[in-house]
Amino acid sequence: MHILAAGDHFVSPGLLAGAVRAELGGDHEVAELTLPWPVEPFGPVGTVLEASGTEEQVIEALAGAEIAVTQMAPFTKQVFAAAPGLKLVSVCRGGPVNVDLEAATEAGVAVTYAPGRNAGAAAEFAVGMILAAMRRIATSSAELLSGTWRGDYYAYDQAGLELGGTTVGLVGYGAIGSRVTKVLVAFGAHVLVADPYADRAAVEADGARLVELDELLRHSQVVSLHARLTGETRHLIDKSKLDLLPQGAVLVNTARGGLLDYAPLPEALRSGRLGALALDVYDVEPPPADWALRDVPNVIATPHLAGASRQTAERAAAIVAAEAGRYARGEQLANLANPDVLRRRP
Repeated sequence: MHILAAGDHFVSPGLLAGAVRAELGGDHEVAELTLPWPVEPFGPVGTVLEASGTEEQVIEALAGAEIAVTQMAPFTKQVFAAAPGLKLVSVCRGGPVNVDLEAATEAGVAVTYAPGRNAGAAAEFAVGMILAAMRRIATSSAELLSGTWRGDYYAYDQAGLELGGTTVGLVGYGAIGSRVTKVLVAFGAHVLVADPYADRAAVEADGARLVELDELLRHSQVVSLHARLTGETRHLIDKSKLDLLPQGAVLVNTARGGLLDYAPLPEALRSGRLGALALDVYDVEPPPADWALRDVPNVIATPHLAGASRQTAERAAAIVAAEAGRYARGEQLANLANPDVLRRRP
């Protein structure tokens, strides 16, 4: 069997190939392709929105492949048309956004993905961002290193909040949001959750309370976003929702840039409606040189790092390799993104 390991500088081809060989044994040919992410940002390629590298690179590397394991390679209609022997694409991301699922199904190619592969890393990072924003850790560090000692941060009206006793609202309760809840509850925070798909009993068992989004926004001194980006959730938090927040609230987004309408954020910070804003994701990545949030107070910004742990990369490689093993043994795939493909197969 011929397999393509199309990695990048995070989930490397060597990591993918090693996981595949450990799963399948050494009797299969594994070709390796290195894509430029994250040295170069991902973006739209062909018929997919988030990918790294070119269709031509992938087509050339796929020659004779039956299985492809990847994180960022573009699997477009053109790629599937050029790879008639391909039967499985296993993507080590939370969703196969670099794969044209309709084209894959038409071509009879099963597509799998890796839910939860970065849940631990992203949950830890989100809690770190919450603490950094609430206690001015990042902004005061930057000021001190630039030569400014802000003794006024000890003034009562400038002092930060502790998590203990603070109401924190989490928008989204999947693999990441549920982990964040457990950590916040351990700190003594009162946690509210807004997620129309969450199980109330599971939320309550974790020590949180399930409420509607507007109620969460009205009562939360800190709001952290953990929802998936869909047509339903795009710009879920816009000006009308920001206006519901208590004065001086902290807003954290480590999920998807499109969940936020960025236009009203600068004024919300200048007016004090937002006391602090912590972002790891953006509507445009990277933000442009004239980004409006560069010159407003109390902003923490990191370059999409929430999932960037070594364990995430290792776990991702193991997940896609396990799917390759299931395919090779004729077993049911664990995380099939296009189940309709099964009806197209003999």
